[in-house]
Amino acid sequence: MRFPTTTGANLLRRKVTLPDDLSGDLNVVLVAFQQWQQSQVDTWLPYLEDLEQTYAGICYYELPVIRQMNWLSRTFINEGMRAGIPNPKARERTITLYLDKKSFREILGLPHEQNIFVLLLDRQGQILWKTEGAFTLEQGEDLKAVVDRSSRPTT
Repeated sequence: MRFPTTTGANLLRRKVTLPDDLSGDLNVVLVAFQQWQQSQVDTWLPYLEDLEQTYAGICYYELPVIRQMNWLSRTFINEGMRAGIPNPKARERTITLYLDKKSFREILGLPHEQNIFVLLLDRQGQILWKTEGAFTLEQGEDLKAVVDRSSRPTT
């Protein structure tokens, strides 16, 4: 299964085409559908930061997925998120997607919006691994095992 080609903008206001513009050889994307799910996303961040430091070529991104809406509404939401995230690196990693959420979920095989989904993509956008919900040690170990088979540690 491949991540669909879609366009969004990061919180630095740069247009991004996914998965082509993801910079890692392996990319972890945290897909969130509701604002309250940021707390689930946050549980993954320390682990993913460590993973980036341990393995060459791994990057992670936060993908808030929001229903399609007009330019003014999108600007209001994006600027609100931008104001809440002062760190430039975090702004660069946060790519907001405004699209048909149901179709997007169907393409990715995501059955619902009750939790976040975490996907590991290769350079071509192939989905190598996926899970849902807040971070657990078991999920972290599963992800690391796939990364170990697909990447190389930094030296």
